[in-house]
This record gives sequence, structure tokens and C-alpha cells, in this order.
Amino acid sequence: MIYHVTDWDDAYANGAHIPQAEGFVPRWQSAAAAFREAYPPKPLRRGHVFHPDGTPEGLMVFIHGGYWMRFDPGMWSHLAAGALARGWAVAMPAYTLAPQARIRQMVGEVAEAITQAAAQVDGPIALTGHSAGGHLAARMICDDGTLPDPVAARVTSCIPISPLTDLRPLMRTTMNETLHLDAAEAVAESPALLVPRQGIPVTTWVGGMERPEFIRQARLLANIWAGMGAPTDCVTDPGLHHFDVIDRLEQPSSPLLESLLSR
Repeated sequence: MIYHVTDWDDAYANGAHIPQAEGFVPRWQSAAAAFREAYPPKPLRRGHVFHPDGTPEGLMVFIHGGYWMRFDPGMWSHLAAGALARGWAVAMPAYTLAPQARIRQMVGEVAEAITQAAAQVDGPIALTGHSAGGHLAARMICDDGTLPDPVAARVTSCIPISPLTDLRPLMRTTMNETLHLDAAEAVAESPALLVPRQGIPVTTWVGGMERPEFIRQARLLANIWAGMGAPTDCVTDPGLHHFDVIDRLEQPSSPLLESLLSR
């Protein structure tokens, strides 16, 4: 079968292809607010950290999505539930959104927030993120010094969820009127075009009902990085779409959290 994209805006449009998509944001906001009331986080300079009772098993990092243009960590607090129940601290970095920042600036801000959180929590670090946040999670373990070596040495797993791993197609969308990606930045900030740090297991995770471009992008990173010596896998979670694939993070025993935290 020939795969040929002719409408790039539609190829990356999620809500238009998800039934009752308009209800997800209010539900996320309500669940996140209730979770923060029950488990007040501690602030980072950019973002915040949830701490479990007792000494943390390690630090899970969740980086939010929104095409680098929308949302903030406070929208996703409830996604810390699964890891917190397992005794892990959970950091949720914030970053300046487009058009106020370019993607290369966001990469630096997320790395800074992770470094600050890592100074507060000992032990292994498990990185994940969703959509644009999946891009940023993968970007953290590229072998270019994005994360300081002592922090990167603690990373035991990385699971980019529904990640955008090659930014060049986004230059064909109207979103680029806000992102302002040019060819040089798209290449420089695409994990699939960069070299991964060695020894960090990477599993891309994508819903089986997602847009074909997200499935292709998830497979792309796993395939290319496998060829560069990284231990990789790509999991297609059946029956899930772009908005509910992240629900697995709320479930302490979900296959997603098992893969992320049981290294």
C-alpha cells in the first residue's frame, strides 16, 4: 500500500478524528486540580514535583504535549498518580511555549528543570512525555550534552508516548506559522536525526487508533535508533487514540508504567 500524505494539517490533527474530543480538556483540568489538592506538589523554577511518602524509589519525569504551543504542567497532574503510588517522585517540567520561544529554547528549559529536580531526588530517572512532550523526552537523551552527564547517567529508561521525532513534516503545516521552524532547526532538534546516548532503553509507545503519522513517527525513532546501537522497542497499544493513550500513567500496574519504572 502506498502511503502518501496530501493534507499535512489533517495528518497531524488529532481532535478532529476522536469522538467527543471536546470533553477531554475539561476532564483533564478537573482531574488534575483534584489530584493537586490531594497531593500538593513542590515547585521547581519551571514546573513542579510530586513527592511520595518516605524516600522516593527514583524520579519519573513527565513532559506535557500541546504541539509546543499549548498547555502547562498543571493540566496533567493526575498522570503522576501511578508512579506516585509506586513510591516514585514525579517531576513535571514547564517550558516557554511558541511563538514566545523556539523549540531549541524549550529543549534547554526542560533539561534545566530535569537537572533541578534530579538534585532534589536521588536514584534512577525515568523519562516520558506525550506528543510534543514525547519529542522533548527523546531529545533529552540525545548524545549532544543536552542533559549534563551526571544526570544522564542516572536515566534508566525513556518512553516517548505518541512522539514527534522528525520535525521536518511540521514545516508543511499551518502550525509552523506559530512554531517558526526552519530547515536547520528542524534537523537539529529532531531526535530521529540525532545520535542517542548509549545504554538507555527506549520504547516508543503509541495508540493503535492514532493518526498514521503518529504511528509512523513512533516507529521511525525506534527503527533508526536501533540501528545506532540503542536498545529500542515500539509498542502499539490497541484500541487507544492520542488523547487516552496517556491514561495508562494513572495505573500503577499498567504495562506502560511497568516498562518505564521496572528497569
